[in-house]
Amino acid sequence: MSTRHILLGLLAGGPSHGYDLKRRHDERFPQARPLAYGQVYTTLQRLVRDGLAELDGTDSDGGPERTMYRSTEDGTRELAHWAAEIAPPAPFVTNEIFAKVVVGILASTDAAGYLRAQRAAHMARMRELTAVKTSPGADLATVLSADYALTHLDADLRWMDTTAARLTTLTAEVDAA
Repeated sequence: MSTRHILLGLLAGGPSHGYDLKRRHDERFPQARPLAYGQVYTTLQRLVRDGLAELDGTDSDGGPERTMYRSTEDGTRELAHWAAEIAPPAPFVTNEIFAKVVVGILASTDAAGYLRAQRAAHMARMRELTAVKTSPGADLATVLSADYALTHLDADLRWMDTTAARLTTLTAEVDAA
């Protein structure tokens, strides 16, 4: 995920300060890792340095003085370009579950037991996400985020089932080598 582009997208709605951008990020991307304040302010400084955002005064709103930022025309163009780019499918498998199963087979550990336990953890997370997205008052960002996560968890489960069915053959191949 591109933090700079996410912040530019949040600035598209108008000037804002870092604290508000962090809060809005965490609301709009509820299943993503929350941004750290330091990451927000460092990214804002880089956006200003690169001419994609600029300072838009300060706001105290009854509290400490906060620097306001707004997107520039270059920032708006950069955001539009990024948003239109097709994200290529990942060229490599870099999933921790995959790695643990392969290492488990190579090290003669209980790969089947690991897959059963991991499957149970995935199912529990899917139940949590389903409850979140079907709860009264769930906003669109929460529902979309939960659907995205559920789809990925479902793909993992299908892979785990296929792999569990092939474990005997995979283990025999490793033992023969």
